[in-house]
Amino acid sequence: MSYNIEAIQRSMKSPKTKKHLVSVTPISSKAKNRFVNIMGSFHTCEVEQETADRFFLVSLNKMYCFWIQKEGNEHWKIEK
Repeated sequence: MSYNIEAIQRSMKSPKTKKHLVSVTPISSKAKNRFVNIMGSFHTCEVEQETADRFFLVSLNKMYCFWIQKEGNEHWKIEK
């Protein structure tokens, strides 16, 4: 009996989960500065954590992460 080691290793890897993405628009001058200079002007962020009223987001370029209120945020607007 022979075993295909590569097939066994592939089947043991954890399944990929779908990433939850959110698009944000900067409102304040502080957010606009970070958006251009750190986030590379990419509106889309990956949701790393979520609570009832907040998201913890990571920019697509992985250089900026932040908590954001789902509603009423003075620095960022979450786009639908």
